[in-house]
Amino acid sequence: MSFISLKNVFKEYKISNESFKALNDISLNIELGEFLMILGPSGCGKSTLLNIIGGMDKATSGEVIINDNDISKYTDKLLTNYRRDNIGFVFQNYNLIANLTVLENVMLSNDRISEDDAIECLKSLGIEDKRDQFPSALSGGEMQRVAIARAIVKKPLILLCDEPTGALDSKNGYEVMEILKKMNENGQTIIMVTHNLDYKKYATRVILLKDGMLNRGDNNEEPHE
Repeated sequence: MSFISLKNVFKEYKISNESFKALNDISLNIELGEFLMILGPSGCGKSTLLNIIGGMDKATSGEVIINDNDISKYTDKLLTNYRRDNIGFVFQNYNLIANLTVLENVMLSNDRISEDDAIECLKSLGIEDKRDQFPSALSGGEMQRVAIARAIVKKPLILLCDEPTGALDSKNGYEVMEILKKMNENGQTIIMVTHNLDYKKYATRVILLKDGMLNRGDNNEEPHE
């Protein structure tokens, strides 16, 4: 069985007594160590799919099997434990706590993270010298590096990236993609959603979503080139 397996997943919302299918019969397998990129326009269901894999939302129906466990059947408490122990999230708008230092933001991800581990993670991303600064003193690229450090310091099984370059200029965007590429080359499983076609080359596989439905998937024969 694949590391991640979605089987006939639907996500339906009700708005003013009308139903809206954010995901419409999604079946998808993702292998350990993949860098899967989910492409599609705004509103196509990309973030919904990411949130269901990450345990931040529940499918209306279908199976979501992660490492042989069907998290679609989990209680809220089990989902909280699943997110804490297995998932790292990187968001478009960083989601840093303004009144905490860089080091404190990174350590906030898990109460089992030591200061030494957090500093080592910041060092690996080239921002160890920013450890005592507050987010307001950082550039956008630096804030996203802090957000990545917070996500990976606990060594998650899966790194989920929701438009991680969306708030960055092109230079910082490509720097973030290079960081993700190196992580994947070291074995990190990454699932990223974006609408930017220029980043396709960084993925080992690309899938397209349109109107909540899976369009197609392409293996990248020369990923990271």
